[in-house]
Amino acid sequence: MSDMEALFGAPIHTYTREDALADGELVDVTHMARDAQFRIDVAMTRAAWIETVEWDDERPELQDEDGRLWDVLHMARTALHNKATSSDPSGDRVTYRVYRVPNENRGRGWNAPELIELTVHIGPGDEGEAVVTIMLPNES
Repeated sequence: MSDMEALFGAPIHTYTREDALADGELVDVTHMARDAQFRIDVAMTRAAWIETVEWDDERPELQDEDGRLWDVLHMARTALHNKATSSDPSGDRVTYRVYRVPNENRGRGWNAPELIELTVHIGPGDEGEAVVTIMLPNES
């Protein structure tokens, strides 16, 4: 029994990062994040994925999910680097912006790219290891 369980009792319910990945609430993007120079696992919330990466195949000549994901990851890495080299590198979150073509009305003509704000969070994974999560600013 851990000290926390001795103090508070057994957990009523737990929901791990692994559970969120299995449920699809988190999307594992580690495969491309490695190419973007991330050394730890990276996931995106489903909402952030839908807003910034998801793209249907109706107009694949305009964009694709790999290109959109690369933009999100590259800008996240840049934001983390800038935070780490700033005069105040403290904190576990960084907000950044990336241009993306909105998901609304896709396939009905070209939508101009718009800036969207994202948050990148570095925190503990299920085993206490460092992991990155990219999310919309209103998510936690």
